[in-house]
Amino acid sequence: MHLLIGVTGGIAAYKACELTSLALKAGHDVRVMMTRRATDFVGPLTFAALSGHPVLTDDSEQALDHIQWAKWADVTCLAPLTASTLGRLACGICDDVLTTTVMALPEGRPVVLGPAMNTEMWFAPVVQRNLRWLDELGGFHVVPPVDKRLACGDLGPGGLAEPADLLAACERALDG
Repeated sequence: MHLLIGVTGGIAAYKACELTSLALKAGHDVRVMMTRRATDFVGPLTFAALSGHPVLTDDSEQALDHIQWAKWADVTCLAPLTASTLGRLACGICDDVLTTTVMALPEGRPVVLGPAMNTEMWFAPVVQRNLRWLDELGGFHVVPPVDKRLACGDLGPGGLAEPADLLAACERALDG
């Protein structure tokens, strides 16, 4: 499987490193794209070293290659997925390399979503609406956040699902 991992700007970005490693160990070819905010949490060099591929960011030399990257991907996994990026996807706003690449995916290519955000944000009506909108479009598979103590100290749903569960969802999405 060609797995394209999209990392957005949340504290759980470090878990995308483990997802990358697990996918490689399972024999998958992995590339990573990152939002500008994601690079505040984990550097592109980390993902380049793990994946063996350059990382697609707004500032990278590969930024104009988003169409080729979209065609390359069998499955795309956005983890962690922030409420902000979720909203932009639901509304079709392509204002960075990650959202532009997702919008360029060929029809029928699955996208696995690993949302991670504060519990109140997760339950916010607009976030739930955005999830419904993407569900109505088809091809989006949500791996719900887990209950845990979040970085802000709150306790409840909002933590990024375990990397192994995200990878399993990607493999199922490709088969299904």
